[in-house]
Amino acid sequence: MKTDGRRLKPTLQAKARATTVILGIAVAGVATGQRSVSFPTQDGGLVQADLYGTSDRGVVLAHGGRFKKDSWEKQAQALVTAGFRVLAIEYREEGAHGGIDVLAAIHYLRKTGARSVSVVGASMGGDFGAEAAEEEPAAIDRLVLLASGAYTPLLKMKGPKLFILARDDANAEGPRLPKIRAQYEKALEPKELILLDGSAHAQFLFETDQGERVMREILRFLTSK
Repeated sequence: MKTDGRRLKPTLQAKARATTVILGIAVAGVATGQRSVSFPTQDGGLVQADLYGTSDRGVVLAHGGRFKKDSWEKQAQALVTAGFRVLAIEYREEGAHGGIDVLAAIHYLRKTGARSVSVVGASMGGDFGAEAAEEEPAAIDRLVLLASGAYTPLLKMKGPKLFILARDDANAEGPRLPKIRAQYEKALEPKELILLDGSAHAQFLFETDQGERVMREILRFLTSK
């Protein structure tokens, strides 16, 4: 399903709930907690991460190339307030094993009590999430790709997928939209594409006037039935 600002019309109740979560971040910050954890990978490595919350609904946050795991703090707090346990990971060797690292995070959450695990990946983190989804299609319940997904077609994962991208987002090769749209078309249903105004890339969207909407869409997608 493709959508834009005119297409998406969540119920007033759902919109109010998502807005309350976002506005309540500052108050809830103390309650969400945050601690450092580490866990092994299937190739013998060790991934460092920040863990927030205690829910049995897990979310892995995979950052973009210009960011680190602590860049997700505000989004992690919003997710914890919405009822999730959140794991923001740091890649080994600057992302040389990104897909494996994401899988290790998923396995860690499941081994520590998570009954469901979703992945939110930004830029290269989304590409790592897509790699993990193709490697173990049943491991990820829901997948959110922020300005990513151009390189790995999601031909195996049957769970819901949400692509979010600014229309004018571009790199040295040109606009990102054509490649991402092409992979979106190949992805299995259910899927959804949200195009935003502007050119902010991935996590930089949270620093714009679109930031609250991006967080609302992520919360709506992860909490929908």
